[in-house]
Amino acid sequence: MIAITVDDEPLMLYALSKAVKASPDITSVTEFGSCNETLEWVRNNSVDVAFLDIAMRGMGGLTLAQKIMEIHPDCKIVFCTGHEKYAVAAIKLRVSGYLMKPISPEEVQEEIDHIKSVRAKENRLTVKCFGNFEVYFHGERLVFKRTKTKELLAFLVDRKGAGVTAREISAMLWPDKVDEVKNHNYLRQLFFDLRQTLENVGADSIVIQSNYSYALDIEKIDCDYYAYLKNGKPEFYGEYMIQYSWAEETCGLLWERTDIL
Repeated sequence: MIAITVDDEPLMLYALSKAVKASPDITSVTEFGSCNETLEWVRNNSVDVAFLDIAMRGMGGLTLAQKIMEIHPDCKIVFCTGHEKYAVAAIKLRVSGYLMKPISPEEVQEEIDHIKSVRAKENRLTVKCFGNFEVYFHGERLVFKRTKTKELLAFLVDRKGAGVTAREISAMLWPDKVDEVKNHNYLRQLFFDLRQTLENVGADSIVIQSNYSYALDIEKIDCDYYAYLKNGKPEFYGEYMIQYSWAEETCGLLWERTDIL
């Protein structure tokens, strides 16, 4: 994470920055002693988390936080102060954290761990398997450069987190093509394309590669198919990934489960 620390008291700024730099999750820390200097830098640079003193000269930490969030909506704000009276105002801004001075590295790490957990939930994909296979991020349908890239993801979803080899994937995606070398080369391109597509929405970690096996971390996606297997909802009406012929086997198993229920 790229972090900034802001405090107009030099000793406090030093202590705060030292605590933030102690986190292994922080890749860089830029320090500022004034709100205006901070704002000028933020307009031209990326920032993931801002640790701000509240009672600063000039516009103050609360206004600075608002302006930072206007420029970088995804930036997380952690207020650092010696005054509890600002807590209500901080909560109204929906900031990520509120630390009381003096601040320890352990407290900073707790806030960073919280931010990481929140971001993991924000970056969850929603996968729809019943009917046509579709993938959504923040309610918007995810667009794939290649139709085969989307089908690759669908096949991994169908495996429910189980590992599958490149040869097994190739046999499923190209059942009539026997040129294994050509298929495997194309498959590498598809995995590169898939990771880029997922990386664009911060979800590339769902693809797991272990030696020659590929799988999905199914704990990081919301999927109607998985929800149905777990608790019977949403209801299954007989259609599953209907654009892919290889999905008919799973569809048949779902029909059997429906008949049993």
